[in-house]
Amino acid sequence: MLRPAQVNLRGLHPLLRAEIQWGMCWHTQRPHGRWELAPLQRLANYGRAHGLRSLTDLDWDDADQRKAVTREGIYIAQAIAGALHPLYVTPDETRELGYILTEHFGRKLTGRAIRIDLTGIAQRWLRDLIWDHLVAILRSPSCPRSGGTFDDMRRAGLELNTFLELHAPVRGHDPRALTAEHMHQFVADQRQRERDSLVSLAARGVHGKPSIVTANTRQRVFHRTRRLLRGALESGDAERLGLDRAFIAAMPAPGRMVSRARPPFADGVAHALADETNLRRLAETYDPFDRGLRDAWETIIVTGRRCSEVLKLRLDCLGRYGGLPMLWHDQTKVGNYDQALRIPERVHQLLQDRQRKALALFETRNNRLPTTEERAQMALFPTNQRNRNGRTPLSYNWFHKGFKPWIDELDIGRWVPHQARHSLATSLLRTGATLTHVRRYLGHVAERMAEHYIHLTQSDLEDALQHVWVAGPGTASPGELLTEPTAPLTREQAQSLAVDLSRRSTPAEGGFCTFQPVVDGGACPWNLDCHNCDKFILSGADLLYWRRKREQWRLLAEGAPDDATADYLHRYFEPTARAIDGLEKALAGLGLLDDALALDLRKPPGTTSTVSGPQPSALPTWPPQASRRKASTAICAQPRTPTPNRTSHERHPRTPHSRCPGSPPQQDRHGPPTGPRVHRPAPPGQGPGQRRRCCPAGERLAHLPPCQPRGPGRHCHGDSRGR
Repeated sequence: MLRPAQVNLRGLHPLLRAEIQWGMCWHTQRPHGRWELAPLQRLANYGRAHGLRSLTDLDWDDADQRKAVTREGIYIAQAIAGALHPLYVTPDETRELGYILTEHFGRKLTGRAIRIDLTGIAQRWLRDLIWDHLVAILRSPSCPRSGGTFDDMRRAGLELNTFLELHAPVRGHDPRALTAEHMHQFVADQRQRERDSLVSLAARGVHGKPSIVTANTRQRVFHRTRRLLRGALESGDAERLGLDRAFIAAMPAPGRMVSRARPPFADGVAHALADETNLRRLAETYDPFDRGLRDAWETIIVTGRRCSEVLKLRLDCLGRYGGLPMLWHDQTKVGNYDQALRIPERVHQLLQDRQRKALALFETRNNRLPTTEERAQMALFPTNQRNRNGRTPLSYNWFHKGFKPWIDELDIGRWVPHQARHSLATSLLRTGATLTHVRRYLGHVAERMAEHYIHLTQSDLEDALQHVWVAGPGTASPGELLTEPTAPLTREQAQSLAVDLSRRSTPAEGGFCTFQPVVDGGACPWNLDCHNCDKFILSGADLLYWRRKREQWRLLAEGAPDDATADYLHRYFEPTARAIDGLEKALAGLGLLDDALALDLRKPPGTTSTVSGPQPSALPTWPPQASRRKASTAICAQPRTPTPNRTSHERHPRTPHSRCPGSPPQQDRHGPPTGPRVHRPAPPGQGPGQRRRCCPAGERLAHLPPCQPRGPGRHCHGDSRGR
């Protein structure tokens, strides 16, 4: 007898009855749609009439059975049988059948079914290798949450399987017959398909459409195939199968992965995406039921959060602390939970309105307000599908289906919501925030992750670094900051500052020369002895250059024959060390230290970055002992050859003069040099009025290595720029 709101399961086999009962309970414990009781009763009646022992006895393709149970009843039976399938088979049985159930290993890949199908790989040895490899990933603590790794490995297996079926002996089923030549042919085939944009051998896209081989797909196939085969070689499986080592070694590395960082929004695009008229159009046209498309987008723009982080906000995510509006959210990608973020008042009011709408929707569906426990688990942006308790948030696919046609309608190009995060990071850095501040605000674990979101051209960084000036080693106060930290400038102010910089200085070796006659194009009265000149300054663009110098000088001091020589070397280079320390402190205070170290702006293209000898004008020449002058090489200044990067003194081409440190300054048509001259300390036994001497030709200091012959790629008495 049928009764309302009941399903009669009497007379069923105990296992079938337990399956239907468990399925009804399981369905109510997850986000679900509505299961009507009539199809369930028809399913039970069919099982009783035909003596079924389990739902697995049903034949899903039987037309008579479908007619008796109805289409909805078949759907319910398939859902219950699929959920129970991991209980009915073991991992070893799935290996024999050629598929993987992720629930056997306690994993659920985001947005994917629990089954990974490998039945398309015909060669049993290859399918088993892939099965073992993927299972090892599922069992590892670092198993990825998404299915990209598994999709790439499956694609690589299908590509290799299809190629071997076409070109290998016995269709590739005997691994002992495979040679390096077969792998070379497979590699050549993949590269040709990439070059000519041909379809894949086996991979298919959406709705069975053939997939085109691109640089990225080819690299992924190479990467996964290489890892699979080399893993088999290390584990001993290759030897057990008789797989030739040359076949494995012939698989090349995938090459550099092409990864393009998304640019921030251009000014015109940013204005269009934040325009009130366009935002109203987004809400009215693409979110007619007011699920929160516009509210989520405005929150993404202002806070720079990831799209999924905004869509997954909890209902009780807002609060005021000390009168300041705060937003609490989870950064699940990097494992940061319950993170607080200060938000503008307007966004706070916007999300408060969304809270009231979510509560009203719950009340409409359940005819009551949520309890305290239910509120704690409710989503701020709940979906309207299979979500009676309001716990399931809107998906990114739903957001993208509304956002993409809106972008297309605005006719501003192809843009994605995540680029708002790039735009905010770049804007923060341009307005004075340090990379550490940007990293903390965006919720990154390492600064390298933050660098991915920051888009500054090299000219932007060079301008910023060159505006940081400190006094050079030849001044009375080496390392003193000569420019104040500037506030954010307008475009006109920045252009004026750049023009003023070019007028007041000219690039010199390791810094800038501010002696106005030289800036105007005249000759240097001190014969380019910049490092002992009080008119010479260091900029942030020269930090890496001076760090190399400091390392060279330390090596010189360590190689000194006695303590007196080492002490003299330390005193000689002490002003330069103070200048370098001051430059590092200034850059660190402005948050530009990492940028200065990352960009070697003083090294011209094509030169090496090895540490070479110090400049002749900076080399100490004490103590000149006669006992050390035999059979040695001279260390003295060499004629300098203009390089492409030297633009400071090339307005009047001339041949530079060679001069040893300490020789009298050279006069020119501009008159005697002006300003105080600061000299380095004199070595012991040498008076202040005595001039410093260079080592005679053919001699060197005993503790210094002899000069190496100059050859291709080698720079004598210069830094890495070859000067």
